[in-house]
This record gives sequence, C-alpha cells and structure tokens, in this order.
Amino acid sequence: MPETVACVGAGVIGGGWVAHFLAQGFRVHAWDPAPDAEAKLTRLVDAAWPALTSLGLKDGASRDNLVVTATLAEAVADATFVQESAPEDLPLKQKLLAEIDAVTPAGIVIASSTSGYGMTDMQADAATPERLVVGHPFNPPYLIPLVEVVGGERTEAWAVEHAAEFYRRVGKTVITMDREVPGFIANRLQEALWREALHMVANGEATVAQIDTAITDGPGLRWPIQGPMLTFHLAGGEGGMAHMLDHFGPSLLSPWTRLEAPELTPELRDAVVEGCEDEAGSRTIADLVAERDRAIIAIQRAVEEARDG
Repeated sequence: MPETVACVGAGVIGGGWVAHFLAQGFRVHAWDPAPDAEAKLTRLVDAAWPALTSLGLKDGASRDNLVVTATLAEAVADATFVQESAPEDLPLKQKLLAEIDAVTPAGIVIASSTSGYGMTDMQADAATPERLVVGHPFNPPYLIPLVEVVGGERTEAWAVEHAAEFYRRVGKTVITMDREVPGFIANRLQEALWREALHMVANGEATVAQIDTAITDGPGLRWPIQGPMLTFHLAGGEGGMAHMLDHFGPSLLSPWTRLEAPELTPELRDAVVEGCEDEAGSRTIADLVAERDRAIIAIQRAVEEARDG
C-alpha cells in the first residue's frame, strides 16, 4: 500500500499538491467542504496529468490513488503528512488548523500552504502547535519546485526538519527560512515587481502586454539559470558584484521604482483586467495553463541540459 498524504483544501493550490503527490506515487486523501470540490479536483488533476506524465511518473503513480473523503477526520486518519491549502483568511486558517490538529494522529507534521501569514499567528488555537509549519509552494505546485519552510514561535525544530526532508523526498527544492517574515522570500520579491507594474499601468507608462514582454523577453530569460543577485554579479564583468555596486550603486538613488502599492481604483482594476484579456486573446484559461506547463517543462529541461553540458 502506498504512503498516504492528506490534502485539506482542493482549490488551485490544494489540487496542485494533490496532482504532485499522486505523480510521486503517493495515495492521497483529500477533503474540501465545497459541494463541488470532488468534480473540480478531478478536472484539475486530469488537466495536470499530461504535464506530469511528460516529466515522468514515479513507480505506482496513478490518479486512481486519489480518495476524496466525506470528513476531515477520514482524510487525515492514515496520513504520514498533512498539507493544508485553505483560502487566505487568517481566522479561517486558525480555526481549520486547530481542527486538523485535533483529529490528526500524534507526531504527524501539518504544513500550511499559506502565501503570507506567519505560523506564529496561524497556530494560535492549536492544541499541539509544535508540529505546525509553513510549507509555502508556488503555482502550479505540481511543476514549480520551490517550497519555503518556516516554523512559528511554538513550532519545534524537528517538525521544520521533517517537513523540509519530506518535501525534498518528493522532488521539491526547499528553502528553510531562519525566521518568519510576512510573505516569505519569493512572494516579497514578486510583490515588489507586481506593485511597480501596477504603478506603470496606473500612470499610463506601460501596457499590460508591454510589462509581460519586458520580463519574458528580458530578465526573465536569465532567471531560470541565475537569480537577480547572480545576474547583477555578472553585470559587474570581471569585477563581479563589487564592481557592479561601486559603478552602479548611485543608481539606487534614482527614481526607478515605487515600492508602495498604488491605490487599486476601479479604473486601474479595469485597465489591468482588460489588458490581460486583450493579451490572452482567444486563448482560454485552460489553453494558457497548458501553454505554461509545456513551457515550464521545456525551460527546466533546457536548464538541466545547460548545467550538465
């Protein structure tokens, strides 16, 4: 019998986790209170399966290993790991994690997919908060390898270590953070770029399509191989980052960015929505998801080939 993972919450992130764990050969018990959760989850897994098949399924991997349970207690009863992926609402997270904690067998680590809340806040109502950790994935969880792991003030070190080792075992790249910070690492970096993009649209400085092209055909091509820090290290030539900072450091005082978010006015909201719809054209969300998945796989394989070569 395959090892069982429990997934609590079956939306886009939770469903992505389900697909990933199934592809890794696990049995997955999923629970979500929505009446149409099972149908939506089945569609999500089916949509992800071609990409996962292309990447390579582990021995025993099968969509038949998915069981959608009627109750939360049933979902976690036999689990060796629990992944919570409920909506981003702090009171909901606090209540749900306490409920999960109450019915999950002792010693089993419970991880939250939260994209920004600290575990210190989320574990407030749990009876055994020492086993609760953040395991923050990136969308889609079945393709993007990064997971950020961090505990709260009452989380014990063994739980953080166990979660990190579990994620590595299922093919993830793990960053174990030394301390809690709102939004963790990658989301804070994404948010800075996102806020500047909104400012540019709001001020008529760039269109949605121009912003996307600026990244996909510009720095985005470097980032799968080298992140922003190493990219700037190379920008310094033979002198590396030291020369880059000495030479370009004064530009940090230039008005090249606005880190505070602009007011999300109805006009800005409509401009961003309409820009995305225009850029998508006749492509549906399903079309864009399939296109994205194919591209991510191609990029990952190309990067692996470049590094091995």
